[in-house]
Amino acid sequence: MSPHLTPGAGTTTGGTPKEPESVPTEAVREEYETLVDLVRKYRFAYYQEDAPLVSDAEFDDLFRRLEEIEALHPELVANDSPTQEVGGEVSAAFAAVEHLQRMYSLEDVFSLEELEAWLAKAEASIGKLGDGTPAAAWLTELKIDGLAVNLLYRDGKLVRAATRGDGTTGEDITHNVLTIKEIPQQLQGGEFPAEMEIRGEVFIPSKAFSEFNEALIEAGKAPLANPRNAAAGSLRQKDPAETAKRPLKMFVHGIGAREGLQARSQSETYSLLKEWGLPVSPYSEVLGSPKEVLDFIKRYGDQRHKLLHEIDGIVIKVDDFATQRALGYTTRVPRWAVAYKYPPEEVHTKLLDILVNVGRTGRVTPFGMMEPVKVAGSTVEMATLHNQDVVKAKGVKIGDIVILRKAGDVIPEIVGPVLALRDQQDPPVRDFVMPTECPSCGTPLAPAKEGDVDIRCPNAKSCPSQLRERVFHLAGRGAFDIEALGWEAAIALTQPAEPEVPPLTSEAALFDLTREDLAGVRIRREKRSKGVPTGEYELVPYFYSKGTAKAPSKPTATTEKLFKELEKAKTQPLWRVLVALSIRHVGPRASRALATAFGTMDAIRQASEEDLAHVDGVGPTIAAALKEWFAEDWHQEIVDRWAAAGVRMADERDDSMPRTLEGLTVVVTGSLPNFSRDEAKEAILVRGGKAAGSVSKNTSYLVAGESAGTKLDKAEQLGVPVLDEDGFRTLLTGGPAALEGGAEAEGPEPAAPSEHIDAEVTA
Repeated sequence: MSPHLTPGAGTTTGGTPKEPESVPTEAVREEYETLVDLVRKYRFAYYQEDAPLVSDAEFDDLFRRLEEIEALHPELVANDSPTQEVGGEVSAAFAAVEHLQRMYSLEDVFSLEELEAWLAKAEASIGKLGDGTPAAAWLTELKIDGLAVNLLYRDGKLVRAATRGDGTTGEDITHNVLTIKEIPQQLQGGEFPAEMEIRGEVFIPSKAFSEFNEALIEAGKAPLANPRNAAAGSLRQKDPAETAKRPLKMFVHGIGAREGLQARSQSETYSLLKEWGLPVSPYSEVLGSPKEVLDFIKRYGDQRHKLLHEIDGIVIKVDDFATQRALGYTTRVPRWAVAYKYPPEEVHTKLLDILVNVGRTGRVTPFGMMEPVKVAGSTVEMATLHNQDVVKAKGVKIGDIVILRKAGDVIPEIVGPVLALRDQQDPPVRDFVMPTECPSCGTPLAPAKEGDVDIRCPNAKSCPSQLRERVFHLAGRGAFDIEALGWEAAIALTQPAEPEVPPLTSEAALFDLTREDLAGVRIRREKRSKGVPTGEYELVPYFYSKGTAKAPSKPTATTEKLFKELEKAKTQPLWRVLVALSIRHVGPRASRALATAFGTMDAIRQASEEDLAHVDGVGPTIAAALKEWFAEDWHQEIVDRWAAAGVRMADERDDSMPRTLEGLTVVVTGSLPNFSRDEAKEAILVRGGKAAGSVSKNTSYLVAGESAGTKLDKAEQLGVPVLDEDGFRTLLTGGPAALEGGAEAEGPEPAAPSEHIDAEVTA
């Protein structure tokens, strides 16, 4: 679904169906923002001030309604929501801690056919690794529907526990984890590593969850939504005594950074973890063939509601660690593990209308508005239809009874119509017709490129919907993180009821705004009587108080906060500025890679498309999008005006690390004994080099480990110098001169990473 989708229609808050045009977009947004503010206010009063403002039941009702709206409108979840404080972001309530080794996600497959294809591809890759590589053995285990946690042990003593967070940085939840009895504070026996990270999943057992909810209901409190959210919420408690009241358990499923552990496989590691007193899942097996894996999936699919805990799939990993290292990682997931997701729940509901949303990059996305229905634990009334070709392929018509499912248990999806019921619908069903003009600005719609299935509004500069979405996006947590610039504020700045010319006609002027620019802004808001909407509307000031003869109009507290946060936003690192520019295809991962590789906005602007494409994590598609974006004068104006206003356009370099690889492009391939792929790339980047993913004529050096494969062949064809690990160390220490001299140049020896097993992944 396109981010920040604007429904323009739907149902009442209570769920009673209405005609789609009867519910304005502003009403949905207003309720959502009000709920977010209330939940934050009540949570702060309860945990920070120890002075609850509402009962537990009232708070739980508000929180459940917030979750419900986010399920109905998943595009809102990317906003600053209390429901997202654990998993992807670090809560301000807990100290941020960096994992010693990154925690990865998993590639998901949603059918047995996809899984069989993945297994066949993995077996083929393993077969190419050469003699001495063991045949594929698959560690197969249940995918627990819980919260990923990282435990750090030193000399057998638990010293820290953290959530996964964004994979690199998590939240310190040590005091809460110490209340889970199954997690030992001191490991048993001996001969365990001096320092190691243990990864696992915290969950609430299914039976305990039911009993806990029954107790809540008997006490007059609202039951918890589901075991996964309950586990996450329990670990977010500021008072460990409250966490201790929850029936939390944990199963460990892997290991990250470690020092001195001699284990050759995942299953061997599980045996060691169990000997040390750590709780290991009883549901894992090492299997020798894809058929055995498929049998395992069927067996536990039949038993999924009879197990100790909830599951949302099966995880399959290559068991042998050396093979894992050889297969390596993509920029997002390991190539040696996959998660099979069981088919999600499916329900029937009525498709009331098909509307379209115009996103920040101009993409016009159809979406279905449906009679509210509960599926996979949440109520849904809206689902994406992607594009007009998908609508046609699915054969759905407005008024149909449709099959709705939550693909991957997350995204609501319309599968298709129930054809047997089509002729019984009153009024009769009708075809969806894709608009030919932008519903926001009236510009004729067209594919971005010949053959492109997505229809776009080409009026990127002046389309009100695109500008509104871009302004809202740049204020998000992944960009400038301007909390006071929410959805309604973005509308007020770009599409107010008054004045005729809004304060922002381009995001270029964002940091030039003055309080005087906002004084006359009026928005259309529904009147209320004792908190109940009346159906009548009035124009009210948004950024200023109404004012009276005795009390002149003045900026509100939110407006003052906005200007303070705009000043703070100017100090954000370069990668966040890149995200804020809404360049197509350029998200946080690519932005981080670009900022690391080039260091300044000017360097990125001046780089050739080829140089951009060679940055690991960028590639030709993103490189082309960058050059195309910077070719527009009005885009360059945004960057120039932000820079003139004081927005940070360059990152500080770590001068303590010698820049021995400045201007060099280095490719690492194969398996190195003492460097994981990520560690090798980091060593290149911090010394000023570019860590590329493919060999070309611009490659300065290829570092080749065991099973180097086709990259080594190409390097030899192009005459690219090839280094082993010792040569790589020499290059890191002294640069090309050290290699030419046949000895390492003076300087510190690059520290070898601690012995490790590659970063364990969590779903």
